[in-house]
Amino acid sequence: MRSYKCLSTLIFREDLFSLVPIRDEDKYDILKIRNEQIYHLRQKNVLTQAQQDYYFSEIVAKLFEEEKPNQILFSLLKDGEFIGYGGLVHINWIDKNAEISFIMKTELEQNSFSTIWLSYLKLIEKVAFDDLKMHKIFTYAFDLRPHLYTVLENANFVEDARLKDHCFFDNEYIDVVIHSKINRIC
Repeated sequence: MRSYKCLSTLIFREDLFSLVPIRDEDKYDILKIRNEQIYHLRQKNVLTQAQQDYYFSEIVAKLFEEEKPNQILFSLLKDGEFIGYGGLVHINWIDKNAEISFIMKTELEQNSFSTIWLSYLKLIEKVAFDDLKMHKIFTYAFDLRPHLYTVLENANFVEDARLKDHCFFDNEYIDVVIHSKINRIC
């Protein structure tokens, strides 16, 4: 298992869930999820296996070598089985903030969306606040999944901003909603 230079902890656990440094063995599952859920991602086109291979070999592999990478990505496991991936992206090491990224297997969304998201948020807070001593973490979401906001608010995130008509989606402009949480301990 690879490890990030910037982290002192390799695996983060919460009940049945664990975050481990992103695994190569999950790259095609990640590809499948991203292509199925392209509608709410900042991804314009369906990804190919060749693009995913390139991304893992040329982008992801180098993140493990950097002292302060611009993103730290994880595979989310439940009972050791891959169920999603995400991490901290657009990391600002000077201001100590980062955007939260996460997607889960599409087939789990209907019945387990809230449970998995809440568990993931607890884990990514351990990464950001406990290990990295970040000041603030936030989400940047197209206003397409209002059920996500309830989960975020249940995890004590607050709506920081709503960028009106910010993105062009499906022939109309939609809002972007930003939720954040500040580390009150650091």
